[in-house]
Amino acid sequence: MAQTTTPKTFDPEREIADRIIAALEAGTPPWRKPWTGQGGGAAFPLRATGEAYRGINVLMLWLEAAEKGYASPFWLTYKQAEALGGQVRKGERSTLVVKYGVVEKEGEDGTEERRPYLKAYRVFNADQVDGLPESFTREREPAIDLGTRPDEALEAYFARLGATVEITPDPRAYYHPARDLIHMPPVSTFHTTQGYYETLGHEAVHWTGGTARLDRLSRCKDRAAYAFEELVAEIGQCLLFASLGLTPSIDQSAAYVAGWLKALQEDKKAIFRAASEAQKAVDLITARCGATVAAETPEVAA
Repeated sequence: MAQTTTPKTFDPEREIADRIIAALEAGTPPWRKPWTGQGGGAAFPLRATGEAYRGINVLMLWLEAAEKGYASPFWLTYKQAEALGGQVRKGERSTLVVKYGVVEKEGEDGTEERRPYLKAYRVFNADQVDGLPESFTREREPAIDLGTRPDEALEAYFARLGATVEITPDPRAYYHPARDLIHMPPVSTFHTTQGYYETLGHEAVHWTGGTARLDRLSRCKDRAAYAFEELVAEIGQCLLFASLGLTPSIDQSAAYVAGWLKALQEDKKAIFRAASEAQKAVDLITARCGATVAAETPEVAA
């Protein structure tokens, strides 16, 4: 007798959480990229009407736009594209978005009950559709030389770390474990000097987790572990800047950290474990580079 398998129940919330966590495997997510260039963050996603998306849908559509290189901020259902005279190109894949709402129903005792619901539907970026009005199209954002200059003291500080830092026009920032190097876009393409060094600090914390140092990344065996590592890097970057007497962008980092705690299924203890690992990373960085930005003789690790 042939065995039958029960079809997997479609869970849009889990699919979205998995999609967000998976972004870690490709580097820093697009909502945390303070530099220019198409890889430096997609346009804020808009509905066909021009209304802005909200909540988790913003993150989902940002991820998809950054990954696929979409320049248009507009997202449409198949029917909306047709109504505007467009045609989704053959082979194009849609992106999941969700709508939360409340429906009122009469209960068994005759009283009105408010029940939350979640509806999933799929949309296409305007770049996936032929024949749309010109107002829906945008040119890809080039990396722009904003004239942002490096900070000599911070350059010297991070140089003492001993990490290989590769700088190319590729608009992505990441630590590459196999090559054991940090990749950064040029400082001139960042909106602010501080944004450049905060990003470098974030990647430097990832670097401390390499096998030749704290060997933290070897524990990243699943997506939840990647999310945890991203918490470590963001908290570590804030701790590092604070310990150096600099002011980290706490408001931006707090929102970023809160998002990853949600991805970790609201594990309240995760933030404490991540902070402990972040402190170890900062201790390693300051042991090599010093406890201040000014040049000094760092402590030699035993």
